[in-house]
Amino acid sequence: MDDSKRLESFEKMLAHIQKDMEETTQKMEQMKKEGKNKTATYGQLMGNKLMYGNMLALYRLYDLI
Repeated sequence: MDDSKRLESFEKMLAHIQKDMEETTQKMEQMKKEGKNKTATYGQLMGNKLMYGNMLALYRLYDLI
């Protein structure tokens, strides 16, 4: 894979993670307002949010974002 394709793939992945992080946060806020913060779905969203947060933290650690 050449460098330009690799960079393009990285940018797509980063955009996807950032989008998913935002959508997950919004869903969690809505569920919390509805009193559904003790459901299995909310727990799954929390796990996803932590994973996305860790991935973004690694990108920041290596000065990629």
